[in-house]
Amino acid sequence: HEAEIEYDLKRINEISEKTPNICKVSPSEPSVHMADVDKAGGITAIMDELGKKEGLLNKDAKSVSGKTIGEIIEGKSIKDEKIIKPIDKAFSKRGGLRILFGNLAEQGSVVKAAGVTENMKSFEGPARIYESQDDAMAGIMDGEVQPGEVVVIRYEGPKGGPGMQEMLSPTSAIVGQGLSDKVALITDGRFSGGTRGACIGHVSPEAAEGGLIGLLKDGDIIKIDIDAGILEANLDKKIIEMRKKEMKEFKPTVKSKWLKRYSRMVTNASKGAVLE
Repeated sequence: HEAEIEYDLKRINEISEKTPNICKVSPSEPSVHMADVDKAGGITAIMDELGKKEGLLNKDAKSVSGKTIGEIIEGKSIKDEKIIKPIDKAFSKRGGLRILFGNLAEQGSVVKAAGVTENMKSFEGPARIYESQDDAMAGIMDGEVQPGEVVVIRYEGPKGGPGMQEMLSPTSAIVGQGLSDKVALITDGRFSGGTRGACIGHVSPEAAEGGLIGLLKDGDIIKIDIDAGILEANLDKKIIEMRKKEMKEFKPTVKSKWLKRYSRMVTNASKGAVLE
């Protein structure tokens, strides 16, 4: 944004489509950690392997060291193919990130597809709504969330938070309850790299700006198709319009004058949460 470069989220999908996933690290691959990746050749070995596929790596590009990418990765190679896979034996032909669109995410949402089990890549279930991360944590720990449901945590986006709290706690609680491969989670908040499972963040437009995630009710059916890039609520357009008319204007509950100003001026996650 500061460099005045337009960057459409769809470009992330375009890059993922042609970039194989050749290395998985905990929690996507629980037994593999960064120390293992380092012993297997490290980032330069991953880059060298990806560079074998035409169009993935610009080896003439200069790095901050002044050397080109080609010079940095020269002579590097995979030392353990169990940790870093050769391209022809990749974990998947598609990269680890996926941007989902649909009536629930007209401007996009993000899922770490590499951390999602196959049985959860296509999922449909009733929504269980929580108005904050704290409410969600209490509900999950109290056993409210049932297998087959889609947990919805809203008003945690840039405007609603305000700011975007990191959502590792609810996802960890879901794993702890043995539900990681039985429920999905969507939020207008964000996740860390420690998240695994069908956890979809950065839902835009966010609830605080009138996005559909803010109009959902308990029991609404939500459809997730990660391979197809879809995040949809199974709601008739007339019902959506009716709920929009009933929706009250969002007002930040924070006392800080600065945070109230931030909430009024900030854009959603799809635009990088920059100030207008």
